[in-house]
Amino acid sequence: MKNKYDLEDVLKQFDFKSKVMEVKPYGLGHINDTYIVSCEKENGSSIRFILQRINTSIFKTPQNLMENIKNVTSHLREKIVAEGRDPDRETLNLIQTFDGNVFYKSSSADYWRSYKFIEGAQTYQVVENLKHFYNAGKALGRFEEMLKDYPADKLYEIIPDFHNTQKRYQAFVEVATKDIMNRGKDVQAEINFVLARESEVSVLVNLLKAGKLPLRVTHNDTKFNNVMIDDITGEGICVIDLDTIMPGLSLYDFGDSIRSGANPAEEDEKDLSKVCMDLELFEQFTKGFLEGTDNSLTALELEYLPFSAKLMTLECGIRFLTDHLNGDTYFKIHRENHNLDRARTQFKMVKDMEEKFEKMQSVVKRHSK
Repeated sequence: MKNKYDLEDVLKQFDFKSKVMEVKPYGLGHINDTYIVSCEKENGSSIRFILQRINTSIFKTPQNLMENIKNVTSHLREKIVAEGRDPDRETLNLIQTFDGNVFYKSSSADYWRSYKFIEGAQTYQVVENLKHFYNAGKALGRFEEMLKDYPADKLYEIIPDFHNTQKRYQAFVEVATKDIMNRGKDVQAEINFVLARESEVSVLVNLLKAGKLPLRVTHNDTKFNNVMIDDITGEGICVIDLDTIMPGLSLYDFGDSIRSGANPAEEDEKDLSKVCMDLELFEQFTKGFLEGTDNSLTALELEYLPFSAKLMTLECGIRFLTDHLNGDTYFKIHRENHNLDRARTQFKMVKDMEEKFEKMQSVVKRHSK
């Protein structure tokens, strides 16, 4: 098995309880290296697993990351079983190594993990129909509902200040001031767009510090393609990619879902006339999310749902613009001014949300119990 990693050695560490027949690269992820492992059980039936190498240049404490995932998925499994549902499909199931761990550290200091493969479901890169987005919202809401009694302060903070919009803004101002690539003169309109919204970046951070918003277990990377959709029913059955599960705000997860899923255009679309915050998509996701949370959000959380969509979109645009000004050192780019195009898309979404804000508020009120 030719590979830059010794996959044969890695595979020998995990207790698949079946014979490995084939291993192939899998998926479109840009962070971890992912493979699909096809196996044969003793009775001749087939079973598949996911094998991943954790990217330790981004996730610098893989032991803590895996401890978070192990504890959260165990908690979810108990809840799913108690409800008479299928824990093998509705949460991630880690495969243990032969020495009883949920990860393997190789001799080259690579960290590996394995999950059961969830059959009969898939992820989508873009929203193909409203039902899928509604069901993704419902799945994410239910995910947070099942974790509402898990002590968030017991989780490790894998990427500190990941959604600290105040610090993201401060980092942007510092980079824009230094302007090491001399790009500021060409993006003054975008810089001014961010500076004009300085008062907004601290709103949720301050409410959390004041104890007015509850600290919850949150996913923190709630792209539409992180919910598996059942092939037959179209239901959102499992929230995946739990690397960034940390203490946070439910508003971060809701807001980032709207940012990534309610825009019918690509994230790096150059033609900004195609970019908008689709109110119908917003309504379907909001309806599903609130049904999934089963009326467990506080009144203040409900009030700030529309604002969170705007803030998470602004945060993402700030990060793209910061990286553009800094010489494109964080996000991978595939063309000149790629991060600038991405930032402009986010800012167009922010502007559209501002124009539709009262309608967004009406949607939340309509679907709140």
